[in-house]
Amino acid sequence: MTTSPGLTATEAVTYAVTNGVAWLTINRPEAHNALNKAVRDGLFAGLRRFNEDDDAKVLVLTGAGEKAFCAGGDLKEMADDALRVPPLDFVPQLGRNITVDKPTIAAVNGVALAGGFLLAQTMDLCIAADHAKFAISEVKVGRGAPWAAPLPWMIPPRVAMQILLTGDPIDARRAQEVGLVNEVVPGDQLVATAQRVAERIAANAPLSVRAAKQTVRLVAELPLAAAYDEAERIWEPVYLSDDAQEGPASFRDKRPPQWTGR
Repeated sequence: MTTSPGLTATEAVTYAVTNGVAWLTINRPEAHNALNKAVRDGLFAGLRRFNEDDDAKVLVLTGAGEKAFCAGGDLKEMADDALRVPPLDFVPQLGRNITVDKPTIAAVNGVALAGGFLLAQTMDLCIAADHAKFAISEVKVGRGAPWAAPLPWMIPPRVAMQILLTGDPIDARRAQEVGLVNEVVPGDQLVATAQRVAERIAANAPLSVRAAKQTVRLVAELPLAAAYDEAERIWEPVYLSDDAQEGPASFRDKRPPQWTGR
């Protein structure tokens, strides 16, 4: 499947690794990085590649250009296809239709609308350029946003309600205030900041990082007592790992730790 300009899925979404950080970039700036089929296929392929890439410890998702992270679904394609209910695998939703155990970061370089909001929401962290805007604009085009179900767990419910009911955008600073965004930086510092944060994560013990990622969402799915029990199960292999001995030993010996992930 190709995009309208003739890009293949691997061209519509590029993959590159820098110092242990995989950069997955939506490459349709002329269409505000909208989610046509080639982009959707490229995103799934890129995430699977990241899962299999032992050299990549953290993934950063961004969009080409300075105007758009992702403007959402390609409405022209939707109209041509008379799309009704999108299938569950229409676009990647981490933790729902694709599993990614390693950490992920959204580097939002412009507007994140509809499906673009979905992508930013589904990453573990979100760093935004100061000119970025976020909106769930489905109510303005008569479409749906079932993927927004976790949003009231991430931000205050009344803020989520306003975003969903009005379809109006919020700017990066407001998104940070309500907890949707971790950091807001000038646009020309976005790539460097995302790389720096990703490298800090990548330098940590990989088993601990993965267990921490699993732990954060437990109380969204389980009662607190059950969440504690599940957290004990998740972390026990970490305590029993070689890395759990390496950490204290490296501190004692005053040397950098040498993580093996075992």
